[in-house]
Amino acid sequence: MTRTTPPPAPAAPSAPGTDRLMEHLAHAAACYYRSFAVVAAGQGLTLIQGKMLSLLGRPLPMRALAETLGCDASNVTGIVDRLEARGLVRREAAPADRRVKTVVLTPEGEEAVRRIRADIVAGLPGLEQLDDHDRRTLQDLLDRAFPHTAG
Repeated sequence: MTRTTPPPAPAAPSAPGTDRLMEHLAHAAACYYRSFAVVAAGQGLTLIQGKMLSLLGRPLPMRALAETLGCDASNVTGIVDRLEARGLVRREAAPADRRVKTVVLTPEGEEAVRRIRADIVAGLPGLEQLDDHDRRTLQDLLDRAFPHTAG
């Protein structure tokens, strides 16, 4: 009787390098923004208008919106003008400093954000397929890779 040695176990695949992870993140971001642009257009909004609405979970000063969106304050003024003309936002003086203007969602703006988010979720079914453990893991990984401050 001849005894044979079992073949060696296949080597575990190597972890992807940072460059490969960046490619995956770029793909994920492109999928998200492509979906966001289509959904926003369905609401008669540009991508940046939809993004601004989605940032307004609480009133924000116009300067903070400009910083978050990575654009000049004069651009934010034009975006807010157009959203205000449609009744989706309004400007208010900040309680602590009346010279500072904050942007606030109107009830119509809140409804637009709700529709945008629902349509995006429907258009990106992969996230819905994750179970609770996978969702927590993804959240933890994103928080570690892209730390941010609450606020």
